[in-house]
Amino acid sequence: MEPVYHIPAMLKETLDALSIQKNGLYVDLTFGGGGHSRAIMERLGPNGRLYSMDQDQEAQQNAIDDKRWHFIHGNFRYLDNYLGYYNLNEVDGFLADLGVSFHHFDTAERGFSFRFDGPLDMRMNRQGGKTAAQIVNEYEEQDLARVLYLYGELKNSRALAHKICLARTQKPIETTGELLHVLGYEDIEGHKKVLAPVFQALRIEVNDELGALRNMLETARDYLKPGGRLVVLTYHSLEDRIVKNFMRSGNLDGEIEKDFYGNNLSPFKLIAKGDTASEAEIAQNPRARSAKLRAAEKL
Repeated sequence: MEPVYHIPAMLKETLDALSIQKNGLYVDLTFGGGGHSRAIMERLGPNGRLYSMDQDQEAQQNAIDDKRWHFIHGNFRYLDNYLGYYNLNEVDGFLADLGVSFHHFDTAERGFSFRFDGPLDMRMNRQGGKTAAQIVNEYEEQDLARVLYLYGELKNSRALAHKICLARTQKPIETTGELLHVLGYEDIEGHKKVLAPVFQALRIEVNDELGALRNMLETARDYLKPGGRLVVLTYHSLEDRIVKNFMRSGNLDGEIEKDFYGNNLSPFKLIAKGDTASEAEIAQNPRARSAKLRAAEKL
């Protein structure tokens, strides 16, 4: 059986929140396996257009053969540049599924999963940038502890960082298996609750995921036309907090500005406030359990 690239979570709910107009202009910021994009295309009319982005070149293997569809190989943190290049001034809807694709977790050589032994890479875009191995082997102990604490929310981040720094004096830590050994967590089944946040923290640092998210949200806000929708699927508390506060306030500080009469000046009306997948969907796709749907309409 051919491996599945990705199964999008909450597909119907996401499309409903996007409120697709037949001849509208939409941007799928996280193309991946193309599940969301294909579903959007089915709802578009002959004059509708969809631009799909992905920083991972491998996603292009899932290309859609349709003249209304365009693929952009790039990080959504540079969304402003790409929209300008294609002269896209007003957009009807942006969609971002922030979950990591099955493809990345299930491909050992990408280094995203502790289930397989592979190189400590974790780069979404393999054409450049630092790898997880570089972070593990080159960061100062206090900086490594900071990454594990901030992005993995690990209370024992200092102890873990110390273990890593002590071990790397003997030899570089180059694979996921070596990292598990150094941490003393080779019994994967018994330590998933620690390993998952460790790998999450390294992945976020490698790809500067939260910085990219902040840049994208501001650009999407500025390019949405009135009545347009911003729809985001989040999967962990760090990114969800950013998205939630941004949609409530319209800014990255999360500060709600009010006029003289106390009226909320946010440019958004909330459509979905952290909706979750049904138990029936979770039974079919367990990874949907951590998904939260947030959506807002531009006023």
